[in-house]
Amino acid sequence: MRPVRIWKKLLALERAVVEEVELEQGGALVVSVRPNARERGRCPHCRRRCPGYDWGEGRRRWRALDLGTTFAYLEAEAPRVQCRRHGVLVAAVPWARHDSNFTRSFEDQTAWLAVNTSKTAVSELMRIAWRTVGWICGRVMAEQQAGRDLLAGLERIGVDEISVRKGQRYLTVVVCHDSGRLVWAHPGRDRATVEKFLELLGKQRCEQITLVSCDMAEWITKPIGERCPNAEVCYDPFHLVKLATDALDEIRREVWNDARNAGQAQLAKELKGARFLLWKNPDRLTERQKLKLARLQEINQHLYRGYLLCQQLRIIYRVPCEHALVLLDAAGGCEPLIGSNGSAGSPWRSLSHSRRIARVSRVRVVARFFLPLPVTRQWAPVPRVTSQM
Repeated sequence: MRPVRIWKKLLALERAVVEEVELEQGGALVVSVRPNARERGRCPHCRRRCPGYDWGEGRRRWRALDLGTTFAYLEAEAPRVQCRRHGVLVAAVPWARHDSNFTRSFEDQTAWLAVNTSKTAVSELMRIAWRTVGWICGRVMAEQQAGRDLLAGLERIGVDEISVRKGQRYLTVVVCHDSGRLVWAHPGRDRATVEKFLELLGKQRCEQITLVSCDMAEWITKPIGERCPNAEVCYDPFHLVKLATDALDEIRREVWNDARNAGQAQLAKELKGARFLLWKNPDRLTERQKLKLARLQEINQHLYRGYLLCQQLRIIYRVPCEHALVLLDAAGGCEPLIGSNGSAGSPWRSLSHSRRIARVSRVRVVARFFLPLPVTRQWAPVPRVTSQM
């Protein structure tokens, strides 16, 4: 193989001619190149042939991927052309993107690393500035977005917010559950941010949405309900289990206050120490905590029934769909689990947020079983304990 072809292969050069290769005194490798005849004098935006304007600022360099531990650069002329649509611009080169000091292969590798590792690690590995990583990712993303529509064919999506820095700075993100890709992100976490996404989606594509997974925030559910008439809202298990756990703790405090007001000091002491016991997963209970749970079953079946319902809700999101539906129906629908009318006989009576919990419909619980999302936390099955209730 000729030496010129070897350099083109090593530097991933296409549609270019290698003129000269030299090693500078500082140890950097400089390869002089030029575009071939078909790639000269083209606009970097529309790729049309344009008349030359001037020779620009002379020769310039583009950083290429390192050859081992040696810096590598491509050096070429940077003339300017006059495009009828875009005006006077530096002519396009086949090895680099417009307005960049790096080759395509260098930027593509940097962008891939930025997706799979931290920005600081990328900057140290590629030997570039921390801010340069962000600029490179912006150029690569802009080029990729220009040739595709990320919002096309959306049917099942997930909407959530993520913290990006201190000071309550959030991004609202939208992912496609079918492809697993991030399709949209925007600063903010309010109704106006969600409406921006829905306006960008358009009326026709909003009607194609069949399922939306989110938390119980109204700034997400209300605009989705207004703009997406065919979409079923699916609440994520974390927030539903959290509501049930909060309700259980409120019951414990209520029973504890009743015992304390009735002068039952020993019973109040036992109930007060059961807070973390009721929160803990059954498979992580110590022998002492298991004995205390059995004691709790004896002294207050009302609180223990609430504990069983809370654990049953956790199991629903772990077992297969057909078994989950049986458990849900066996508990009397959603009312005993995550919604209640607040009657005196219910284990969820006198809850401060019972009205909010009651808005959860059975469809929004069942929808989770048909959505192939990984459960990030594995709940252990509740041990079968016989009790008279």
